[in-house]
Amino acid sequence: MSLMILVTGGTGFIGRNLIKALVESGHKVRILLKPSTTSPNFPKGIAVEVAVSSLSDQRGVRAALKDVTQIFHLAGAERKGSRGDLNQVDVEGTSILMQAAREAKIERIYYLSHHGAARASAYPVLKAKAIAEHWIINSGIPYTIVRTGSVFGPGDQFTVPLARLIKISPLVFLMPAKGHVLLQPLWIDDLINVLLLIMEDPKAVNRIYSIGGMEPLPYREIVRLIMNKTGKKRIVIPVSPATLRTLTLWIDQIFPSFPVSIFWLDHLAEDRTANLDSLPREFGIMPARFHQHIDYLNTEIQKRK
Repeated sequence: MSLMILVTGGTGFIGRNLIKALVESGHKVRILLKPSTTSPNFPKGIAVEVAVSSLSDQRGVRAALKDVTQIFHLAGAERKGSRGDLNQVDVEGTSILMQAAREAKIERIYYLSHHGAARASAYPVLKAKAIAEHWIINSGIPYTIVRTGSVFGPGDQFTVPLARLIKISPLVFLMPAKGHVLLQPLWIDDLINVLLLIMEDPKAVNRIYSIGGMEPLPYREIVRLIMNKTGKKRIVIPVSPATLRTLTLWIDQIFPSFPVSIFWLDHLAEDRTANLDSLPREFGIMPARFHQHIDYLNTEIQKRK
């Protein structure tokens, strides 16, 4: 059945891939687009409707929900680093969206969150995601929340910025602590397939899923694999996370296009993993292996010269 679906955060890496899949599945898609002076990064060759409004504009959000039956809420301020406003976008924005969704009698909402989301978290991104989850769970609207860690693929905000950071680092690469923190990179196509499957599964209503890729990898190993793939070898030097955070914040203020967000270090503070069998058991999907799917990196680095 064809649905009218509103997607927030539709111009981001995951949003672009999701919109393409939704349209190819026969659904009508409307993107909630924040007013901006820069050109939006739309999925190319895909027919979508556009509603121009920020999440903080109650009237604009209500208008964007006209004739919409379901929502994919992907918007977040995390990738903007120190220039992002987690409270305005992730917290207050979600609250306004859910209030408008109740008024519009939306049938279902899907929310993309993070491993480790907790209202008591010391990390701003994880705290904001948990509060957003709270608004959604208590909205009275049927929901599905999918918690993920690092999602990778062409144009991502994980491997591509990391490859760029390695490239611009002169001779050495500063590793947070010893790089022992475990991540569980999830291939973008596997995530999109999960999101499509939960739309069709009544058992997914009012559930929270934590999903990850094929293997938990230490961050140090991820860096090594990317160095090998791109041919950019650097001497790895352990640095305390506190020092690295200060350095990253300082660089971010001077170079707004610096590849890595200050919030990225939050993901490296502790292990960010799910059960290894989460995808096969819940969705019948055998996840892609990280090292076999990063051939796109050299092309992506060339694009950003």
